[in-house]
Amino acid sequence: MAADGAPDENAVRARLLAERDELVRVRESAAGDLKPVALDQQSVGRLSRIDAMQRQEMSLAQERRRQVRLQVIAAALQRLADGEWGYCLSCGEDIQPKRLGLDPAVTLCTRCAGAKAD
Repeated sequence: MAADGAPDENAVRARLLAERDELVRVRESAAGDLKPVALDQQSVGRLSRIDAMQRQEMSLAQERRRQVRLQVIAAALQRLADGEWGYCLSCGEDIQPKRLGLDPAVTLCTRCAGAKAD
């Protein structure tokens, strides 16, 4: 934390890079779960195939969430590089240090986030 209570940008960058690396590692380890389910009725019964298809759908949903988070992290890293990190994208005011500490990739202050939810 900086003297004003804001998170240290170097620590934030390291945290974002570590999260990105972990998401990429998980994506690579889950790649097999995204493959199409085979139609071989001899080796897989109907219920087993349905279970496999459900697992595949859950894996695809997880991959979509990972992809969105990776984009959010990339945007946060770019804002850090541009000197724009920590400012609300809606009103331009500082994002509260506690909020940034919880999620350094957050883009809105609590006021604007609340207004968006309404």
